[in-house]
Amino acid sequence: MSTSSTLPAARRTTSGRHVLRFLLPGRGAAVLLALTITAATALPLAAPQFTRRLVDGANAGDDTRTLTLTALIYLALAVAGQGARTVTAWLAGQAAWDGTNRLREHLAEHTLGLDLAFHGRHTPGELIERVDGDVSAIADFVVAFLLDVVAGVLLLCGVIAVVCAVDPRIGAALLVYCALIGLGMVRAQRLAVPSATRARAADAALFGFLEERLAGAEDVRANGAGEHTVRRFHQASAALWRTGLRASAVGSAVLAATSVAFATGTALMVGLSGTLSIGTAVLLFQYTLMVRTPFERLIDQLRHYQAALAGVARIRSLLAERRTLTVPAAAKQLPASGPLRLELDGVDFSYGDEEGKGGEGGEGGEGGELVLRGIALTLAPGETLGLVGRSGSGKTTIARLVARLYDPTAGAVRVGGLDLREVDTAALRERVAVVTQDVQLFAADVRDNLTLFRPGYDDDRLRAVLAEVGLPARDPAWDLDAPLGTVSAGQAQLLAFARALLADPGLVVLDEVSSRLDPATERHIGHSTARLLTGRTGVLIAHRLESLSHVDRIAVLSEGRVVEYGRREELLADPASRFARMLAGVRR
Repeated sequence: MSTSSTLPAARRTTSGRHVLRFLLPGRGAAVLLALTITAATALPLAAPQFTRRLVDGANAGDDTRTLTLTALIYLALAVAGQGARTVTAWLAGQAAWDGTNRLREHLAEHTLGLDLAFHGRHTPGELIERVDGDVSAIADFVVAFLLDVVAGVLLLCGVIAVVCAVDPRIGAALLVYCALIGLGMVRAQRLAVPSATRARAADAALFGFLEERLAGAEDVRANGAGEHTVRRFHQASAALWRTGLRASAVGSAVLAATSVAFATGTALMVGLSGTLSIGTAVLLFQYTLMVRTPFERLIDQLRHYQAALAGVARIRSLLAERRTLTVPAAAKQLPASGPLRLELDGVDFSYGDEEGKGGEGGEGGEGGELVLRGIALTLAPGETLGLVGRSGSGKTTIARLVARLYDPTAGAVRVGGLDLREVDTAALRERVAVVTQDVQLFAADVRDNLTLFRPGYDDDRLRAVLAEVGLPARDPAWDLDAPLGTVSAGQAQLLAFARALLADPGLVVLDEVSSRLDPATERHIGHSTARLLTGRTGVLIAHRLESLSHVDRIAVLSEGRVVEYGRREELLADPASRFARMLAGVRR
């Protein structure tokens, strides 16, 4: 058995710094942002100085030309400050979306690479909300952080410095006042983040519920489950409303308390400036209002801050998830061509070992119960095996182990003489193909649905593969550059066969590929199956025993065990064999 990767199977902590490093802009963008933030801070700080000159000059009887020039300079500084803030907002938005798109890409790649056990515990809707919704919350905060936090803190420090230069007594009072306000905001944030986290979790749960019900809308309608669905939707919506209400109540309470504190502070600053000149008093009043503006913006963005912290925490949790499938330290390559030997050597398996997860798809067990016990099967290169048995007997689980979607609890699965835990993953995907009854089609053209978005295929080769399975490229519906329209179940299955033929694997696993098809379409699929299996090792899982008429060997499974295994013709020649009795029962 191979040496595993350095990545642990258990969850490990991913720091917030690891998440936020994706958001860092490039050096050029960072310098430009720093310049615009500096301008957006310095220009508003300079403007009140000209207000003081204007007021004191008017009181002193300065001429109209001097007063007009002072007013124009003040106006120019105010307009320039707003312009700098607008440019900063545009640059911050650009940097935020560039960074969060990098984070989205990393999260999507990480999530898609996790084991089926993880995806079985989380609905697609929930994962979409975590990959996109949480990242959007962070993007909103990054813009707010650059505009309202960084610029606001710089403006606040500048105001305190200027006021201290004008009157140290008032500056000291302003500094103490700002420190108290800041301390209160920190304490409020600690109270608010947990409620925001619960609100985000309830939002993700609602998305997951909607995704599941919309995907199963046909079954819900056909089986009269509409009332139950609406009731569950009401419950999920109520949970979101309650958590959102609590989060809003905390934010509103913080905003109200801060408004009262600012009104008190403004009155105090005005009272302390009573002995100064009118222009200086106006200057201090303007600077007091400037102190209020950054704090109000910070509080206004508290919701974004809460949502961003909750998003970072949830993203950290997602990134801390690790694959349970080991990665070999020195991966081995499967033979590049020809049929592959398959061997299951004393294989046990339990879905319960996948972080406590029970089985899925009708094949699993509860807790740590074994769903496969001592499976021993061998296929020589080019041989085909038919797996039969009742639902839940372990057939699909064997297919998953052969594709290495899971690793066995005990024993080994070998392909081409190599334990799959030693094989390079990319080589495994190229040389082992799995075709199931649930064919995934994409909103894309025929070419991308056939190649699964992989470049480098020759058009003549693609058309030849479509023709091999009975989907002629001459038909406008199957033109390579045409959008894939509505297709029948049989056509979707043929497209899946074409994907497998294009890969030219050495081992093919067909899992119930004809169970949902009518007899005529099934016969057509049978011809494509024979073409796909020619010169390849094959494993066929089927409920319809007649579809196994051309396999070399049969394995009968019951309760996770192989209860009968042998060559098909030998089992049929023995009326007492399980397979012969099963086939006789079907024919009757």
